[in-house]
Amino acid sequence: MSATSSIEALRANVQALLSPARFAHALRVAELTQAIAEAQGIEGKRGYLAGLLHDAAKELPPEELLRLAPPEEPYEAQHPQVLHGRAARRLAEAWGVDDLEVLEAIEDHVWGTEPGKLLGMALIVADVDEPEREVHLGLPERALKGDLLGAYREALRSKAEYLRARGIPLHPKTQLLLARLG
Repeated sequence: MSATSSIEALRANVQALLSPARFAHALRVAELTQAIAEAQGIEGKRGYLAGLLHDAAKELPPEELLRLAPPEEPYEAQHPQVLHGRAARRLAEAWGVDDLEVLEAIEDHVWGTEPGKLLGMALIVADVDEPEREVHLGLPERALKGDLLGAYREALRSKAEYLRARGIPLHPKTQLLLARLG
């Protein structure tokens, strides 16, 4: 996969699936994930790809999400929207992305990733607190200054609070991660 042409092709694929507002969000998350990844010593292109692709399936109808990413547990069948990360991973694979860390970051951004998976943590921080979101916790700045784990922990908590406030139960994986992160 050549660097410039593949990113352009992937960008076009994502843009074709998303509304202008969601696509703009994906681009902001891509740039922010790239910066955080680079601060962690990760190749920036990998961060950009994870951010660009993370919501590629976000606006697909539930039946398409279920087809692309069959539920692995009852929670996912009851809440098919949580499958958009796994479905986006499947799309990325179909489009030729084969970087396992990028693919895992895309899939895990919905429910959280294991601490220590730096690219996944960077993506979640960027997604939760990108400049146009209403959160504004300063998490990207914190991650850029070297506290990725603290920023990630706060991003996951913020995401959980957001869902709880809307009466949406947490994915079991998110519950386990929050319990472990304390």
